[in-house]
Parts: sequence; C-alpha cells; structure tokens
Amino acid sequence: MRLKIRHATRYQFAEPVIYGLQQLRKTPKTGHQQEVISWSTHVEGGQKEVTFEDNHHNVVELISIDRDATQVTVISEGEVEIEGSSGIVGRHPGPSPLWLYERDTPLTKFGPGCRALAREADGGTDLEKLHALSEVIRDAVKYEVGASHPDWTAEEAVAEGVGVCQDHSHIFLACARHLGYPARYVSGYLMMNDRVDQDATHAWAEAHVDGLGWVGFDISNGYSPDERYVRVATGLDYTEAAPVIGTRFGGAHEALDVQIQVAQQ
Repeated sequence: MRLKIRHATRYQFAEPVIYGLQQLRKTPKTGHQQEVISWSTHVEGGQKEVTFEDNHHNVVELISIDRDATQVTVISEGEVEIEGSSGIVGRHPGPSPLWLYERDTPLTKFGPGCRALAREADGGTDLEKLHALSEVIRDAVKYEVGASHPDWTAEEAVAEGVGVCQDHSHIFLACARHLGYPARYVSGYLMMNDRVDQDATHAWAEAHVDGLGWVGFDISNGYSPDERYVRVATGLDYTEAAPVIGTRFGGAHEALDVQIQVAQQ
C-alpha cells in the first residue's frame, strides 16, 4: 500500500524569537517492510542546518529559527510504500545493543500499578503473553483523547485509569521489560479508515521476541501494525522518538497549529 503523508506545524509568537533550535523526527526510514518513495521538509521562518542519524537509526533534522521571527512553518511530506507483515519488524541491526532496550526510563519506571498488570499477562508463548499484556493494559487504562498530560509516567497513567497512545505504549514498555523482553517506543503515522485528517501522530510499542526479532503492538487499537502504519522513530520512550523537541529564547505566548493528512495513493 502506498501512503501519501503531509505533516504541517505552524508556530506564531506574540514576541519575536531571539534564538531557537528544533530537532525534527518526522522522516520515515526505508527498511522493515517500508520504502520511502519521496520525502521533503520545507521551513519558513527558519532553516535546516544539518541532517543526521541518531543511535536508534532515526533521521534527525536540526532546524534553526530565524532571529526576530514571529511565525515559523515546517512542512514535511512525501510518499511511503508499506508491506503488511502482521507486526513483525524483524532482526535487530544495532548500533545500540539489544540490552539497552531493557532499561527503565523516568517515563517507563516499573512500579506497583504496572506490576499488577504484568501479573495478569498470561500465555503459553512469548507472542501470546505479549498480546495478553496489550489487552490487559487496554482494559485497565481507557483511551481518552486529551485525558492525560504529556509528561505522565506509566505509573501515573495506570493510577488515573485513562490515557492516550503515548501512555499505553509507556505502560507496555515498563511491563514488557519487567517480564524480560527488550522493548522500545515507536512514533509514526497511521492511516485511519474513516478520514484523511489526523489529530496527531500515532504511537505504539515493539518488543523483541527470540526467533522473530522486533514485533509491534498497538495497544490503543488492540492489534499489531499492518500496512496502514508508517514507522518514523524509535527510542526508549517518547522523549527519544518525539516528532519535535527543541529550545527557544524569546517568542513568548506561542500559538501552535498542527495539521496531518495520511491518505492512500
């Protein structure tokens, strides 16, 4: 399946920006059952400084914001060909060692709430256990748009009993790592069957299973990623796979508008 994606982010500032830098992780990568046919990033009110790969093989674009800018627009768009693989991504090529993905982070720290969920994950095989874990999390933490805070930890989301795909993924990572599976966060795009315009990028998790390699689990939707999913960035948690992170001096009272379209070609 060939998907066309357009991701536009617009910032408006009440006061001019003195200095600003952003790291963008919006560019899909060729490999793992997907091929990038074309991709480009256009910046107004700033410029691209450098593009590099981080230790998770993510494509990172460093953007500087023009001095005295009061508006910045970043448009990333292109086409990606996807093959269905029942969520199986395959072997781990590095460069980060596999054991790195067994580490807790502040957002995925394992605690009493996650421990209770991990105990309920039953299954005769690794895949059965991980699918059971996904179902347990989805039942315990209801998906609700806008219900959580961006900096919630896995334990906080479990305690509140509501969350979004970011929270579901963090809980899965905490539990899967506790059960002995290397696990990582994935950010990307998902084509919805009923609309082209999306509210945000999507997030899911991957666990490493002996004999299969990395396998994806979309906890929020209850199934493994198929040809509607475009993998963009991976990391130990959201902070390493976020579409945009950065720092800025000046530019007070920011207004942000994000528009994402994902459609089949």
